[in-house]
Amino acid sequence: MKKLISITLTMTLMLSLLLIGCGSKASGNQEVVLNEVAHSIFYAPMYVAIEEGYFAEEGIDLTLVTGFGADKTMTAVLSGEADIGFMGSESTIYTYLGDTDDYVVNFAQLTQRAGNFLVSRTPADDFKWEDIKGTTVLGGRKGGMPEMVFEYILKMNGIDPAADLTIDQSIDFGSTAAAFSGGQGDYTVVFIWLLHLFVCNFYRAGLYKQIQLVL
Repeated sequence: MKKLISITLTMTLMLSLLLIGCGSKASGNQEVVLNEVAHSIFYAPMYVAIEEGYFAEEGIDLTLVTGFGADKTMTAVLSGEADIGFMGSESTIYTYLGDTDDYVVNFAQLTQRAGNFLVSRTPADDFKWEDIKGTTVLGGRKGGMPEMVFEYILKMNGIDPAADLTIDQSIDFGSTAAAFSGGQGDYTVVFIWLLHLFVCNFYRAGLYKQIQLVL
């Protein structure tokens, strides 16, 4: 399943066309504020483009802001604090269905794969999808991209997300690591931008032997 994202490296050229007529700095470059949903190595190509000056070469003075959540990134775009939101496409759909007068449009893509990891509380050297039946998984908030991708993968592997296991959607995705380390769930879905924090927290707590990445 392709995951539509609101930015790509090729947006440098697209922005040049889209922002003609907008306010500019004394340098003559267009000022653009980009609000990213999270700061992660998963989006390294964009950071390389910024550091290597690709945006500046296209006449764009880019300011990067981290929103820490698709809902916050969308709010920044709708309020005018940001010109572009870098996030999963689900927020655009929710906003459109909410009858927003000036809804946003997905126009470009950076990633083609989901950066999700499934973490087990017990050793799972020979993990099979059947192993997840009857267990409880911390999936993150309902309607969030990581949780929806997880359900999609389950269905691809013949697992019914509603009948074969319990997916706890009551915990915000940024809090699932703390909940898991506190004893909740048999598995948890971890996105790559939180993975290093997740592992570090378990290591500091002396619990690193109790978890295992299964995929």
